[in-house]
Amino acid sequence: MGEIKELYLTDEEIWRIFTVVLSNKSAKSSTYKYVLIKALIENLYQTNDDFEITYDQLAYSFTKVYWNLIVQNELIYHNRGPKNAKVVTIIKEYQDKYMIPSDFSFEKIKGSIQLKLVNQVKTVMKTNVFGALYGDTRGRFYAFDHRREYFRLNPAVHAFMLNYQRLIVNLTNYHMAAMIEDLNDVPSINYLLNKVESIAKRSSLRPFENILTSYFENICFYCGKNLMQSKTEVDHFIPWSFVQSDQIWNLVLSCRVCNNSKRDKLPKKEYLSFIVQRNQQLETRIQVSSDSPLMANYNKKKIILLYDYSIKNGFDQIWIPQK
Repeated sequence: MGEIKELYLTDEEIWRIFTVVLSNKSAKSSTYKYVLIKALIENLYQTNDDFEITYDQLAYSFTKVYWNLIVQNELIYHNRGPKNAKVVTIIKEYQDKYMIPSDFSFEKIKGSIQLKLVNQVKTVMKTNVFGALYGDTRGRFYAFDHRREYFRLNPAVHAFMLNYQRLIVNLTNYHMAAMIEDLNDVPSINYLLNKVESIAKRSSLRPFENILTSYFENICFYCGKNLMQSKTEVDHFIPWSFVQSDQIWNLVLSCRVCNNSKRDKLPKKEYLSFIVQRNQQLETRIQVSSDSPLMANYNKKKIILLYDYSIKNGFDQIWIPQK
């Protein structure tokens, strides 16, 4: 267990600590620190009101990153010490035991196998990851509690990571690729950057389409076209290339024309109020019909923050549907 030692940090202080953590000045000799940062970025908008993230959330993202590196790209070595990183052994054992092909993305693995694997990786994180990075950040970035299995970000660090999300991702990818290049026999850092950057792969949105069409009319969120006469697609309201995760509160039904023309652009700001209203309805309908966690930790501030922070991070090209 570790408590946050200092709540009030300036951006300059946070940058100074990040610089040490990301560089080879850090005492930590494995890629664990980089993958934890990537897992945190993926879950920034899934914190509760106390800036907490569950160990299960982090372990899922952590396992997904390593699966891509170890199984799909055969980048086996992740530690400068005499022994390789424990997570490598666990993932390779699961691949061999269940005879999973190397071209299988993590999302394609059977749910029950996924759950067992994530639980084992979570145990490794408790032993080798949470406490290690806590030491590197001098206890100023986060608190962790093994009993409750919760990880709590310093509010100042959470705001900092939102504000500089894209830059942190790029820096993390670069330093992680540099370490992997040093440990593995690979062509070049440019080759590795492509592998590291493409870790978060798009998974099928079909389950979300089924949920949304069961609660709402089958019409395009943007242009209002009846989707019974056109192919139904699901679009990330805030571009996927920024959030790199699938949350139902950021997904809308769309026609193919709108989805193809919008791509990585933000919708005109008036649509932000539309999705806030849509999510209020969705929250009510899901709660009435089931105990589903689909809207867990959602509040309207999150989608508004996400919209504003995506602009700060360079997603400032505004899109308007052609009606």
